[in-house]
Amino acid sequence: MAVRRFAVASLDRASRLLAPVVVAAALTLGGCQDGMINGASTRSLTPIPPQTLSLMQTKGMQQGDPILIRAYKKEAEMEVWKRGTDGRYALLKTYPICRWSGQLGPKRKQGDRQAPEGFYTITPAQMNPNSSYYLSFDTGFPNAYDRANGSTGNYLMVHGTCSSAGCFAMTDASMSEIYAVAREAFAGGQRAFQFQSYPFRMTASNMTKYRNDPNAPFWRNLKEGADYFEALRDEPKVGVCGTKYVFGGADAAAGSCTPKVDPLVAEKRAHDNHEIAELVAKGTPATRVVYDDGGGNPVFRAEQSTAFANLSGTETELPYSAKDYGRHNLGDVSRPESLAAGPREIEVDAKGRPVMLAAAPEAPIPTKAAAALGKGGKSDAAKSDTGKSDTGKSDTGKSDAGKPDAGKPGALKPEARTLMAKQPGPADDDAKATEKAKPVRIAVAGADDDPSAYQKLLGKVFNKETAPVPATPTADAVVAEPMKAAAHNVKIAHVAPRSVHKVTTALRTDKSDKD
Repeated sequence: MAVRRFAVASLDRASRLLAPVVVAAALTLGGCQDGMINGASTRSLTPIPPQTLSLMQTKGMQQGDPILIRAYKKEAEMEVWKRGTDGRYALLKTYPICRWSGQLGPKRKQGDRQAPEGFYTITPAQMNPNSSYYLSFDTGFPNAYDRANGSTGNYLMVHGTCSSAGCFAMTDASMSEIYAVAREAFAGGQRAFQFQSYPFRMTASNMTKYRNDPNAPFWRNLKEGADYFEALRDEPKVGVCGTKYVFGGADAAAGSCTPKVDPLVAEKRAHDNHEIAELVAKGTPATRVVYDDGGGNPVFRAEQSTAFANLSGTETELPYSAKDYGRHNLGDVSRPESLAAGPREIEVDAKGRPVMLAAAPEAPIPTKAAAALGKGGKSDAAKSDTGKSDTGKSDTGKSDAGKPDAGKPGALKPEARTLMAKQPGPADDDAKATEKAKPVRIAVAGADDDPSAYQKLLGKVFNKETAPVPATPTADAVVAEPMKAAAHNVKIAHVAPRSVHKVTTALRTDKSDKD
């Protein structure tokens, strides 16, 4: 009963707090073509669910305590943290993200469908209780960092309805709960909360894997802020110097470009850098993740379990119930065919270019000439293939007697004569099979920072036809087959096991999307 009375009182406070901004928010916020529904809505007054209130009590949290939200694209998860009486933040709850669009990496320009990455400030004026996407809040993109880097776009939201054009789309039920938690924090006196958006969890393992991605320098800058929060469990003060973020305490808030680094933060960074160096020394490959158009949490797929396998082969226990979220209404899911294709992880070289695996050249097919050589004689065909006359002289007139032919393409070395022919054994067969299957790495040029260039580059690997190149009589005859073999051996890993889907990888940009 005490919880119920508290919830009713909270609704009264929230109504008084948000009433002055309802009209302004409804008229100005248009994220993902967001807008005002017909008439005023009472969705924004929905109480925090009893299960979440119980969770708060278990963790010693109050409804009015300040909050902080963190989002991760690759994992498709959003965390809500609350600050305790000791001044440190603790994790309240993790929510699966239903849909985000674009690729890993920051938003750069209007219409690129990128969901933003960075540190943003959310005020009550950015909350939209009458969103056409159930409920929403504006991330505040572009912030000072985005403007310093020339990024354009606006109205990038966290909202309900599983449809995204540069936004983070939650289910309506999840958005209702997140909105209610934020509303109560504002009612408790918090003037603004921090929204941290990351491409993935900023672990040493992930930083090692994506070290050669074109966005890696930006992600290392984001990790400085992530390290501050994770080491101190405190909201980092954020500044911008030039075109980079600056994180720290009061000195960063005052505009210092070289804020003091807390010893605990320095210790964490040193530990992570040491772990990264070890992983690189062990040969951890550098990779890049490519999407058709963003992703979503696996919990919303038709077939899912309470745990899912990652690329290392281990299973990760989900911090939420797949059964519960599987019953959520997803609404109109945006670009489901792109979502079904899932991410592809491609190995890249030091310049961020994809590395392909080409099969070793096939052994030459035995011919009559080869058989004749095996018997110790030379046929006319063999003589003509090597370009030598009957006298053992080459076309240049110089004698080749006594010189080995092994270094010449297509040359066949005669076997030594024995009284009994050597019978191939199992060891010989295994050695030949190993030698034939040994891959050869080749680097493909281009695609430094444009995801669409990867798809043009890899051609049929992702079921996307590329324009045919006019053939030349001789060169194409030699090059076509090895390249065809290489294209079918691209090193690609799907992040999570699931049913087979037809893959369509063309990155489609709808000009009507206003992200």
